[in-house]
Amino acid sequence: MLVDNKVEGDSRVQKEARSMAARGWDVVLLGRSPDRQPHRWKIGKATVRLIPMPVPLLRPRHTFRRSPLRAPLAYPAGPLASYQRQHALARRADARTRKDELVRKLAATEQATPALMAERALVWLTRAYAKARGELVELRVKQTEQLARSRQTMDAPLDVLATKVWRTTMGNRSWRRLDPNLWDWELAYGPVVDELAPDLIHANDFRMIGVGARAKLRAAAQGRNIRLVWDAHEFLPGRDVANVHPRWHEAQIAHEAEFVPYADAVVTTSEMMVELLGSAHQLPGTPAIVRNAPTVGLDSDVDTGPGVRALCDLADDVPLLLYIGVTAPQRGVDTMIEALPRLDGVHVALVAKQSPNLERLTNLAAELGVSDRVHPLPYVPVDHIVGHIASVDVGVFPALHNLSHDSDLPTKFYEYAQAHLPMVVSDVRTTAETTRMLGQGEVFRAGDVDDYVRAVRAVLADLPRYRKAYDEHPDLLTEWMWEPQADVLDSVYTRLLKPDHHATEPPSHP
Repeated sequence: MLVDNKVEGDSRVQKEARSMAARGWDVVLLGRSPDRQPHRWKIGKATVRLIPMPVPLLRPRHTFRRSPLRAPLAYPAGPLASYQRQHALARRADARTRKDELVRKLAATEQATPALMAERALVWLTRAYAKARGELVELRVKQTEQLARSRQTMDAPLDVLATKVWRTTMGNRSWRRLDPNLWDWELAYGPVVDELAPDLIHANDFRMIGVGARAKLRAAAQGRNIRLVWDAHEFLPGRDVANVHPRWHEAQIAHEAEFVPYADAVVTTSEMMVELLGSAHQLPGTPAIVRNAPTVGLDSDVDTGPGVRALCDLADDVPLLLYIGVTAPQRGVDTMIEALPRLDGVHVALVAKQSPNLERLTNLAAELGVSDRVHPLPYVPVDHIVGHIASVDVGVFPALHNLSHDSDLPTKFYEYAQAHLPMVVSDVRTTAETTRMLGQGEVFRAGDVDDYVRAVRAVLADLPRYRKAYDEHPDLLTEWMWEPQADVLDSVYTRLLKPDHHATEPPSHP
């Protein structure tokens, strides 16, 4: 089983590894080490191995080259610009020191001597040279910085043309030029996969499909069959790419498209994802749906320790809203914070990992004077989540619109549901439709603070009514637990590894 992260915090792969190992499969989950050291531990009966991954290809090759036409004065890539700027400042500081020393000498002398006059001329020349050189260095540094910015935005006509040429001439193979960092993943994971010699590879998401497909090809060249399962967590063409390099997205799409044909089976997260994947790729069959459901329901006897409300040190009658997960801007958590000045007495718990975005949100709360009502909390083990959050009043999913958010129910939706939490959700398509169907919450316009405030007030005014909606859908809550999902995944593995199963013939490599 392959994943492109450090496993901790990825509830889906943790649940997959644990449940498949519990069903008798020999599971080794390979992830990326957060440092230069290998790590190993167990999730149930599954072995987790984190692989160190050097990333020398992360920085595109063109960023190392000078650009004599666009920026003739720019310094070469690297620390030289910073060194030259600091050295120029040091020269000017030294020239000032020499001037101050001369002033001291002149003040102590009644009549300027020829030697002092000569020294004064030399000091003047030194200062003039230091100033001129400093201005030239500053000009070159600014041009270096402008070149770096243009290489990051890649919106200059020459850059746009180059990207288009690679996509046109190389097709799906263009990722090799657009994002060679994808080779870093292969060079780190590939040898470990070959050493394990698996019968089946479960490749999670878009980076790992290439690692899995190449391992399958190498095994086939040696006369051994590997079955490849691709687990599509999101629809890559619809991913929010506001904060990534412009070439990154096109490279990932091309990489995914090149290697998806090697998959023997595909699993994904929802019916809409099945439709989207089918429209984008030639798949080996209809993808199986393995939802991001929690491992246990509210009636579990797992000891989850102190819950969210206790960790926030709040009485039972204090209104408490909850958000779980990534706090990136496209998740819309800003809406929750911006609304607090208008929601007297309401508190917000953010169960999220430490990140610059979480720090940004806490700073925003301080600016608005509501930091005492915002409670950042750490993640808990995946089998503790439902019990851990059950003490809050409302679960919130405030995501902004993009195809990824619109196409699927998020993991937190299932966790809120299993905890029987009333919800306030933005009008991203699938989540809004499901909420309206169940009646367990209110929908607001994504990013609209006024409409969010309305929805929160409506739910807090009648919490029992929204909780009661779950009683009308007991079968759905059973379906939204992890065990049925694990059964689906187990059936995919079993089908692929039956003696009479014939693996998909690898397509001809373009």
